[in-house]
Amino acid sequence: MSLRLTFNLVLGLATLGGIGLAAWSTQEFLEENARQEVLDSARMMLQSAIAVRGYTIQEVRPLLALQQKRQFLPQTVPAYAAHRYVDQLQKEYPDYSYREATLNPTNPVDRAVDWEADIVNWFRNHEDQTELIGTRDTPTGPSLYLSRPIKISDPKCLGCHSTPAEAPQTMIDTYGTANGFGWKLNEVVGAQIVSVPMSVPMNRAHETFTIFLGVLVGIFLLVAILLNLMLHYIVIKPIKNMAHKANEISMGALDVPELEVKGKGEIAVLGQSFNRMYRSLTNAVTMLNESVDANLPSRHDRP
Repeated sequence: MSLRLTFNLVLGLATLGGIGLAAWSTQEFLEENARQEVLDSARMMLQSAIAVRGYTIQEVRPLLALQQKRQFLPQTVPAYAAHRYVDQLQKEYPDYSYREATLNPTNPVDRAVDWEADIVNWFRNHEDQTELIGTRDTPTGPSLYLSRPIKISDPKCLGCHSTPAEAPQTMIDTYGTANGFGWKLNEVVGAQIVSVPMSVPMNRAHETFTIFLGVLVGIFLLVAILLNLMLHYIVIKPIKNMAHKANEISMGALDVPELEVKGKGEIAVLGQSFNRMYRSLTNAVTMLNESVDANLPSRHDRP
């Protein structure tokens, strides 16, 4: 087996081992990183919705209070404002879905389904918690969700949700008196929930992993090419030159020039040793030839 083949075989095995180890160690990290990126986007969406809710309560609702007495205006409802804002965000984040799930909503559309009700009740039982992250199975595959509680912390909200008598008549005319009342201050009545298919972070992780693996393989190939060039010019080529010289000398050619030695590395030291051996061999052969010539009888001494 040639030196080049042996070297590349060892390098190939080391490369495969290194790539395999890198792939194994980074796959889980990339998946978790992609998951956190998705959750960060979901947090931004939730925080933006909270800001819009507060703005609606503090500034929009007072401005439309007079009109609200003549006609119900959904623009004064924090949930409506938050949904309209998130609808615009979803144009940039189409995979994200937003819900304000409420146990006893004014608008039946906002009523929490079973799994959403479980989240709301979890917040009711864990009042010190402000965020819940989890996954659930859906017909289209696993889904990742991020949720925060909707807590009645502003007394102004009770103006529409304490009793039917306190609520605007226009709202009663629109939704009736069966739902959306009996809320209390500091009570958790619902939850903001952003859901994202698990395929979103997994696809991001897969794309990043593919790019990472491609770059890694490219780096290993470049290193392999550079090492092969170094092996050829630093080791194999000088050794071949020595072998060629040795072969010529073994055939009796003692007039070949010495090897050209450059550098101070091990190969250079080997070349210098080869040249010394060659000089010593040449001198020994020359001395032997001279001795033989001296011992041979001259032409006049022959009988």
